[in-house]
Amino acid sequence: MNDTAGARLSAAAISARIDRLPATRTIWTYVVLLGFGMFFELYDLLFTAYVAPSLVKSGMLTAQTAGLFGTTGVASFIAALFTGLFIGTILCGFLADRYGRRAIFTWSLLWYSAANIMVALQTDAFGLNLWRLVSGIGLGVEIITIGAYLSELAPKGMRGRAFAVNQAIGFVCVPVASFLAFTLVPAAPFGIEGWRWVVLIGALAAPVVVFLRRGLPESPRWLAKVGRLAEADRVLSTIEARVEAEYGKPLPPPGPEEQISPASSFMDLWIPGVRGRVILMSVFNIFQTIGFYGFSNWVPSLLVKQGITISTSLGYTTVIALAAPVGPLIGFFLGDRFERKWIIVAAAGLILVCGLVFGQTREAALIIAMGVALTLGNNIMSYSFHAYQQELFPTGIRARAAGFVYSWSRLSVIFSSFIIAFILGTFGAFGVFVFIAAAMAIVMATIGLFGPRTTNLALEKIAR
Repeated sequence: MNDTAGARLSAAAISARIDRLPATRTIWTYVVLLGFGMFFELYDLLFTAYVAPSLVKSGMLTAQTAGLFGTTGVASFIAALFTGLFIGTILCGFLADRYGRRAIFTWSLLWYSAANIMVALQTDAFGLNLWRLVSGIGLGVEIITIGAYLSELAPKGMRGRAFAVNQAIGFVCVPVASFLAFTLVPAAPFGIEGWRWVVLIGALAAPVVVFLRRGLPESPRWLAKVGRLAEADRVLSTIEARVEAEYGKPLPPPGPEEQISPASSFMDLWIPGVRGRVILMSVFNIFQTIGFYGFSNWVPSLLVKQGITISTSLGYTTVIALAAPVGPLIGFFLGDRFERKWIIVAAAGLILVCGLVFGQTREAALIIAMGVALTLGNNIMSYSFHAYQQELFPTGIRARAAGFVYSWSRLSVIFSSFIIAFILGTFGAFGVFVFIAAAMAIVMATIGLFGPRTTNLALEKIAR
């Protein structure tokens, strides 16, 4: 390269060198490896819906919540997880900014894998909820770390596609978890309740993490931001050499260096230019999660409430779950071509309409069709907003800021779980979907009216 040593060793130069890299096998390998981490993280996050009916049948949990905030119902099991997620995202999100993306990606994955082994060993609601909370702390740290890690390793021209592929791999866990529940819950292999097998299988993430860690470099952007410029240059030079060999010709020259935000502390979340985005995404996360988890955490229970048996509901949800990875794959073709804010708005509108239809039908074909549409809408919105909120914040506070705004979604689920349990018991499945529709209307208004543009250079200066 023609860069001088001095030009190479600055945070702005490191960022410009990454952003000019073509999307070769090396870059996509990093995306895929982080996708495997996302698979196990989403598996542990989303198996709740598929084991909940079995936990009720075993007597460990009750279908109805005693009072509004009872601790033995399905709602308490969901709330325990999201209490942990709230703690992990709002109090521990800074860890990846302080200790690095690679280290925290590894240790948080090991944390929740060990905690889920303990979940599988429990015999009462208290122990179940306690260890689910502990697991949630690790999951909360992990999801923020993966988002920051991916946004920094991916060149800006492929960032939307990178998040789409990452989430597509992650959401393969949904049909896997649903199928495992469908087969293991009735069978209870070796006399062990099927739900315990579903939980334990998620703990396979622990040995996989060794493989993932070996294939992933530390983020050069993070290394440069914390002043480890020589190490950032060394790591990036290795990546550049591999990419150039795969590219088959000299790499294009880095683009102009753009200003790197000095933001690095919690107080920097409230400076002009950042504060408005923090408030915007906090409001968004409070309401988006009602649509996503209001469906994904409750779909078998919603179907049972509509008069469908547990085994039949698990069969329906297994078919519906096959659509989970398709949403992000659609996003692969949309991600860097259309404004992410408008993709989020359109997906929320799809959830609103299809949810209201789902809540009223009893016909198998329509249940599956609307369930598939809801799954696609939720997962398209998910990949879009994960990329969107990472792009809104500078490198120095990216994990901390994303963790702070994302923590509101976790707090929202804690309370909305009990609200949904109350609505389901009082007004039925349709009442739940009216609640979800109202939340999606707020999402559409919030992002549509106030969300900044980020695609195609709109916010590249602050996104670093």
